[in-house]
Amino acid sequence: MLFVFRVGDAGLNEVVKQIKHLNAGDLVRVDWFDASIGKSLSGGVGGIDVPVISWGVFLGVLGEKNKHIILAQNSFRYADGIFDIDYTAVPKDWTANITVIVRNHIVPEETKYLLNSFLMGGKNNTSRRIKQQSVRNHEGLD
Repeated sequence: MLFVFRVGDAGLNEVVKQIKHLNAGDLVRVDWFDASIGKSLSGGVGGIDVPVISWGVFLGVLGEKNKHIILAQNSFRYADGIFDIDYTAVPKDWTANITVIVRNHIVPEETKYLLNSFLMGGKNNTSRRIKQQSVRNHEGLD
């Protein structure tokens, strides 16, 4: 049996148009389909298209072979220009729809810092990164 991947209601061409209208720093919702994990509760084929909704700040589209929509989801600001971020990289071809929630939610300068932190991947700024100390709130409650 041949399975053909279908992008969704918007279609890939519409998603490409939606991406072209995004600005780095826009708060967006991305509807996309993730890969299945290879099992089904019913025991048969099913659940191939696993719908996912991701929210985050749009940083751009990156990737050489496969383009990914990069969303910053949590930003940890340690000092001026030094950030650590949690992100989601959504494969562009798996995207069904993109909705802008707030335009220019993050100012351009801060968006550049977030993108640079993502691109550095912790390689060059780890020596300057401030580590959070561990806290034991319930130490004597055993």
